[in-house]
Amino acid sequence: MAAPSTDLVPSPASGIPIASLRSLYRVEEVERRLTKLPPREHEHLRSTYERMLEKGPERFQVKPSGLPAMQHLYEELPNFREVLDDVRRQLALCHDSRDALEITPMLLLGPPGIGKTHFARAVSQLLATGLGFISMSSLTAGWVLSGASSQWKGARPGKVFETLVDGAYANPVMVVDEIDKARAEQAYDPLGALYGLLEHDTAHSFTDEFAEVPIDASQVIWIATANDERCIPEPILNRMNVYEVQPPDHEAARCIALRLYEGIRAAHDWGRRFEAEPQPEVLERLAAMAPREMRRTWMTAFGNARLAGRDHIEPADLPGAAPKRAPIGFVAQ
Repeated sequence: MAAPSTDLVPSPASGIPIASLRSLYRVEEVERRLTKLPPREHEHLRSTYERMLEKGPERFQVKPSGLPAMQHLYEELPNFREVLDDVRRQLALCHDSRDALEITPMLLLGPPGIGKTHFARAVSQLLATGLGFISMSSLTAGWVLSGASSQWKGARPGKVFETLVDGAYANPVMVVDEIDKARAEQAYDPLGALYGLLEHDTAHSFTDEFAEVPIDASQVIWIATANDERCIPEPILNRMNVYEVQPPDHEAARCIALRLYEGIRAAHDWGRRFEAEPQPEVLERLAAMAPREMRRTWMTAFGNARLAGRDHIEPADLPGAAPKRAPIGFVAQ
């Protein structure tokens, strides 16, 4: 695999510069496989090779010139402090050095609704390297990570290949959501490809089963989420830093709810019609909810308050606060 160049390229966002261009695959290998395809056959595979040639093998590789601002993440996700501290340490290691950004694969372990997926998306936004997302709970094909042989009807490349080839970055954040929900099929183990992808040395020459061209996936930043580690194979756990994320305590949940209120209000033009801060009683009600529920609750409450012609949210605006309406239809006598 070709070594990355050292040309500095400014980043358009996030304050983290793009440090180099990295070659992810050999053009000669793609051309060789393309010329060997029989005419008028394997059209999907042909178009994949043509797309690889058209886009070229080089992708931007992000590297920080300094520690990015992370205080907003500590405020938004106070129960992820241990994980954020670790990410910050790893960012500091490559600061002022020639080393590439390297973040150990991480597994966020904890109950549903505490913000694990939101954290993964926030890290992607922080690094500005793009995002690939795989929900294992809705997985219908075991080969979604590694692709399926082009000999199979309906086969296509896997998510890792598509994220690297179609994206702009050599080190995107790849989220494997609810990894403990993965179920092996008779022919495919959906986690089988991860054994090599999570190892830096073997990921240098990851081969998607559809394209069959080695591609450098060694810079991918892996974040997995799970509710129960007992359902995850031990070799996968051994390749990741495992963090047991606890639900936020009451004060932390209150801060999260307030940040969400402020963010929603600032993100919408209609937000200027509402008071800068919610009423204490309303904030206390939100603090009792899981972070996942908070945004939906705020949006419903904003709408109810607007319908009532108010510039503030009252407890009655929260979902479930109003009395239930009688069902529509005939009632048996």
